[in-house]
Amino acid sequence: MQRITSATSHPLFSAAATRTLERATQAQLLPHTLMQRAGLAVARLALALGPHAQCIWVACGPGNNGGDGFEAAMHLHQWGKRVVLTWTGLPTGREGRTALPPDAQASQARALAAGVTMSDQPPPDFDFCIDALLGIGANINKIDEIDEEAPEKRRINALMVQWLGIMQASGKPTLAVDIPTGLNADTGHSAATFSPYFQRFTISLLTLKPGLFTASGRDSAGEVWFDDLGAHCVQCTEAAAGPTAILLGKDQVTRVPKSAAPQASHKGSFGDVAVLGGESTPRSHMAGAVLLAARAALHAGAGRVFVALLGHESLAAGLSVDQQQPELMFRSPEALDLASQVIVCGCGGGEAIKSVLAKVLSTTPRAVLDADALNAISNDSSLQTLLVARHARGYKTVLTPHPLEAARMAGTTAAAVQADRLALACALAERFQCIVVLKGSGTVIAAPGELPAINASGCALLASAGTGDVLAGMVGAYLAAGLSAFEAACEAVFVHGDLADVWLRQRPGEVLTASALAHHSECIQRP
Repeated sequence: MQRITSATSHPLFSAAATRTLERATQAQLLPHTLMQRAGLAVARLALALGPHAQCIWVACGPGNNGGDGFEAAMHLHQWGKRVVLTWTGLPTGREGRTALPPDAQASQARALAAGVTMSDQPPPDFDFCIDALLGIGANINKIDEIDEEAPEKRRINALMVQWLGIMQASGKPTLAVDIPTGLNADTGHSAATFSPYFQRFTISLLTLKPGLFTASGRDSAGEVWFDDLGAHCVQCTEAAAGPTAILLGKDQVTRVPKSAAPQASHKGSFGDVAVLGGESTPRSHMAGAVLLAARAALHAGAGRVFVALLGHESLAAGLSVDQQQPELMFRSPEALDLASQVIVCGCGGGEAIKSVLAKVLSTTPRAVLDADALNAISNDSSLQTLLVARHARGYKTVLTPHPLEAARMAGTTAAAVQADRLALACALAERFQCIVVLKGSGTVIAAPGELPAINASGCALLASAGTGDVLAGMVGAYLAAGLSAFEAACEAVFVHGDLADVWLRQRPGEVLTASALAHHSECIQRP
């Protein structure tokens, strides 16, 4: 068993792949073995997380996830804990129990034979809870979405909603079995809202699921632990099912820091980045976005960084030099060497970006497109055609949309993007033949023909204006250093998030601004 952190990359498996692997594993074991292993793993982690818990409430659902809970309850009871079981199949005020799958039924019988208390209500004094209500094969629904002709389903659903509410209202530590109830294992979309103000843990069994690490997954799952139950899924992928994505960890950061480069290096060794945008008009000056991206590119290791502002007011506004970062070199858009420089285009570009975007798409071999460049492309089919054509010419392109910008490019809504971030990012990558960095909690990096990655680093400190501009500049610097577009995107995204994590550890309670992030955007050391 291991705690999942951003230090190490891991394969992520969809619910369908997990079921395939589960069947392959069960075929090699005696009946009921896998559930017994799962229950023991849950019990061991519960004991480690709540060693001083006096009363443990185990909430069991109608399927095999509930069976894992029964097994865990039996072990905890035998180890001297006071355990109270509740089960959705034990109706209040009437006899009869909903049928369980065979393995879960066997685990229930073991728990009851061991003397575990079963109740129709949670104990009022519990101080640790195990959520074993629903696993990857089911999801909680709104009560009004349940067929009125299925009263038992309505009753079970209402009971689960009630119990989840009690868990959250209690503020007590909660351990979810395999997947938090209400969370989609594949997408990270949650039908439940999870309070950030209580300790939440998840033990993912057999495989790690992508939904734990993106969209609502990180808030829902809390601290994630993993036990492969002896299946060693990485070695079994050829015989069973391959991963859906990769959880991107620090071990994938391969770029050597500039400080470790050969002594004979010079500024040309690290490439040129030009940041194009920052529309300036009599009513609006948007140079801040460009300066953040340019400063980030410089601190991330680019040899030279150029700034090209759009709009005739730029020089008159005194923006021919960055007083805080005089190393940045200002040029007119016409003076940029689009054929040899990495172009970071769109940061604060406004409507003016349309005047240069077609030339950038047609000319520059390495481009990072952000913000207003993406908005312009989403509204112009001719620009879309130019974007797709870049791949056939061997050009490298990285798109860095947030969910609303991705929605515009896909012709959908931000809510639809967030409902399945992994699928949407992959679809955009295939459609435009580019690398797509879908920003947000659990940023997704997708590329045509590549296994997508979900970033394991980062925190809410990045929810601040300008941090996306910083990321675009960092991607540009990594491209200039010679990395492939996918490598540059993955490494920049991880480092960007890791810098926020380090800030949180070292300066708890302090706000992280985009300016501070840009000045700390140097490459991290390898683990």
